[in-house]
Amino acid sequence: MTSAPTAPSDPHASLRRWLLACIVAVFLAVSVGGITRLTESGLSITEWKPVSGVLPPTSAEVWRQEFEKFLQIPQASATHAGITLAEFKWIYWWEWFHRIVARTVGLVFAIPFLWYLAKGMIPREYRLRLAWLPLLTLGQGVLGWYMVQSGLSERTEVSAYRLAAHLALALAILVIAVWTREDLRARAASVPASDAWRRAVMGMAVLIGITIVSGAFVAGLRAGKMYNTFPLMGGALVPAGYGAVNGLVRNAAENPIAAQFHHRVLAIVTGILALVLAWRAGEATLPAEGRQALRVVGAVVTLQVAVGIATLLLAVPVWLGTLHQFIGVLSLTAAVMAVHRTRGGSVT
Repeated sequence: MTSAPTAPSDPHASLRRWLLACIVAVFLAVSVGGITRLTESGLSITEWKPVSGVLPPTSAEVWRQEFEKFLQIPQASATHAGITLAEFKWIYWWEWFHRIVARTVGLVFAIPFLWYLAKGMIPREYRLRLAWLPLLTLGQGVLGWYMVQSGLSERTEVSAYRLAAHLALALAILVIAVWTREDLRARAASVPASDAWRRAVMGMAVLIGITIVSGAFVAGLRAGKMYNTFPLMGGALVPAGYGAVNGLVRNAAENPIAAQFHHRVLAIVTGILALVLAWRAGEATLPAEGRQALRVVGAVVTLQVAVGIATLLLAVPVWLGTLHQFIGVLSLTAAVMAVHRTRGGSVT
């Protein structure tokens, strides 16, 4: 009696579990960051103390000191005019939690990487790429403080440019983790998609990323609170005040009306492209897993557009705005996987 053949072991299973933990950590950090932004909590802690800042205020006197520091910044007398100590504690806890999550994400990236590197478990061709994960995460912390600094002196909010850069870097870290995890995944041999299909899928993924980053400008300029109607803005296809700021780039990044208009257009175009690719995938010569991945992208992006419209119509409630951001990151993750899986290939 012959024994059944055993399944081949996965030499990269542990690395892929670590990368999955990294991906989950990014999702958590982006979601908590979204809540921090939507609750106007991001400027409640006016100092950056990477080590001692881990501990929150522990006495009434320390709370009073932190409250007094916050009252000195412009946002305290504008967005948070009349804030009480109890209300300050609420926004303080959100920002403190955001910073703790960011530190934890850094540890999730750095400690396992150093351990796997020391054990020689990272294939040589991936060492440099994976080294970027803890380095970029460290850079993300520095960029986060640079963003906060922009709202502590003259402004009543952080710079939309810096907010967009902060989100874009988080997305870059996510893409590296997702792509590398796909590289390390065993897959059945398959014929790759045509060049035209691969360009189309890559274009869709890039467009999703651009759409998400454009949402950072909407958030940074509080543009989601304006024109809470759909599909028209103020009864017009192109709203009044669209070109109120001189300069193409400045208007797009500093005019809240233009920021919301661009985000709408990008979302609609992205949604249409994702649906067309998902629909045409059934008739195209694609790897089976690539076809399935495109259908997932189509479904997730459709859900994202629906949630985005609901978020707009309801004037951006915190829970729905956070969900919108979460699904946006999910759509990019699915798109990166679709790009990878339409390439075809053989068993790793």
